[in-house]
Amino acid sequence: MMIIVDYGVGNLFSLKSSFGFVDAEARVSGDPEEILCADKIILPGVGAFGDAAKKLRDLGLDQALTAAAGRGTPLLGICLGMQLLFDKSYEYGEHPGLGLIPGSVRPIAEVIPSDLKIPHIGWNALHFDRRDCPLFADVREGDCVYFVHSYYAADCGSALVASAEYGAPLTAAVQRENVYGCQFHPEKSGQVGMKILRAFCDL
Repeated sequence: MMIIVDYGVGNLFSLKSSFGFVDAEARVSGDPEEILCADKIILPGVGAFGDAAKKLRDLGLDQALTAAAGRGTPLLGICLGMQLLFDKSYEYGEHPGLGLIPGSVRPIAEVIPSDLKIPHIGWNALHFDRRDCPLFADVREGDCVYFVHSYYAADCGSALVASAEYGAPLTAAVQRENVYGCQFHPEKSGQVGMKILRAFCDL
């Protein structure tokens, strides 16, 4: 069973509907035991890193997620869910993440020109740093996906899969073994996004 993690942060309905569109069954759950037993896990997220990380800890979901990832369960973080996979974030202070992917989450204001709007909202082309990530097997260089974010993952090292240009290259996707992350919203990215979700289902 594929589980979409419910911790009070994220657009669960549209994400669940998108998996239905690719003929995959996904269940929404905030039960740590169900997450530990899942075949695949999706960690969504919208909002502030610190609040979201606290909710995961308070519900015992942080330990369930790290244990499941350690067992080799495919885990996909989306938007804030991707950022939570990293070591820490500097969003309104310094907050620890799940530590599943090395790196930190930082304000995009530090790296983009001052005349560009924040948050970064809209469609941007993907530029691949690696072509071995199975999520993007059917996605072409330059295909566009939909972003909404004010912070980005920095210092990703070999985990960096793809970036998007918004005055500077910003991390768009990452992978470390069975742990995957998309800064953009696949569920809002049309046919390209559906290809990515279908590829995750096929892992």
